[in-house]
Amino acid sequence: MPAPFAHLANDLEDIRQKNLYRSRRVIQASQGVYVQVDDKTLINFCSNDYLGLAQHPDVAKAFKNAVDEYGVGSGSAHLICGHSAIHHALEEELAAFTGRDRALLFSTGYMANLGVITALLGRSDTVFEDRLNHASLLDGGLASGAKFKRYKHADVNDLAKHLQKTTANKLIVTDGVFSMDGDFAPLNDLSRIAKQESAWLMVDDAHGLGVIGEQGGGLLEHYALNQQDVAVLMGTLGKGFGTFGAFVAGSEVLIETLIQKSRTYIYTTALPTAVAAATRASLQLVIKENWRRYKLNALTERFKTGAGQLGLSLMPSLSAIQPVLVGDSYLAVGLSNGLFDAGFLVSAIRPPTVPQGSARLRITFSALHEEKHVDQLLDALDKISHD
Repeated sequence: MPAPFAHLANDLEDIRQKNLYRSRRVIQASQGVYVQVDDKTLINFCSNDYLGLAQHPDVAKAFKNAVDEYGVGSGSAHLICGHSAIHHALEEELAAFTGRDRALLFSTGYMANLGVITALLGRSDTVFEDRLNHASLLDGGLASGAKFKRYKHADVNDLAKHLQKTTANKLIVTDGVFSMDGDFAPLNDLSRIAKQESAWLMVDDAHGLGVIGEQGGGLLEHYALNQQDVAVLMGTLGKGFGTFGAFVAGSEVLIETLIQKSRTYIYTTALPTAVAAATRASLQLVIKENWRRYKLNALTERFKTGAGQLGLSLMPSLSAIQPVLVGDSYLAVGLSNGLFDAGFLVSAIRPPTVPQGSARLRITFSALHEEKHVDQLLDALDKISHD
């Protein structure tokens, strides 16, 4: 008999040979846009801390004060004894921020997406997903047991063809800002077709909330859509808000259904209370400090202009996510390593995270970056791409 799982070593070697092997860099210290890796100080251009709130003193102070009062862990699930007054207050504030009846905290965005889709759908229902949706949305659709349909990226006409062939409950699921491409989902058209076909629309706005819109209301603010237009809104707290965790916002019926039926909510330990306290502080900064969004947009536009002048192959993104399309995985890793040697931390994104032949450098910006950082990155890209 062969040894159990003897194929694993061969599988790993196959991944290496295809230049798809994933490795972790150990961050030894972090301060603002700078990180220290292997005793080397780098300018970080791959963080999702878009507004620069992860180390804000008000956020850190709120966290420390809550640790003194509540301790580090929450102790249990929300439905046992883990739901504190601070959790409850944050849910109410997130509901008000998003203009929805209620909000419900989840421990991670992955658990939120998995929990929502599996709670709402059964085997007689159908879920429709954009081909470029985040893995957590795709996994949620598959785990639900519902009929699973993928439509062409941002193609409402293709979606409509699928919807017209379907009865029972229909859930359309999409990213708001697509995390690897940086482009926006056509939410106005998706909302229209959802109403027309008696479907619900679910939007994962992880990369939009706090960042997009005059008030930081995300892609729904950008398109002026409300709870009647988008039935289910998911947002994460570890990106624009700079903390950790996630939430789902929507109607009273939606939230009560999730409390009763969402397994990833019911059967897991609640988010630490101190993290919820820190998020309450960061939410106030998101609301009040519009300059962070203005600066982020200005830095992004500066990069796009410079990249265009250099002839870099930028993907069509309106967000702080600016992917440089490379194509070949080996070349993408080489460029990432070259930037590392030049003092920049930029990730190479390869299949299966992105489609075959579309490996890229995923460059992201923060309100803590300065113009000089953008210019230095452009200079490095120019030099490395011509070496």
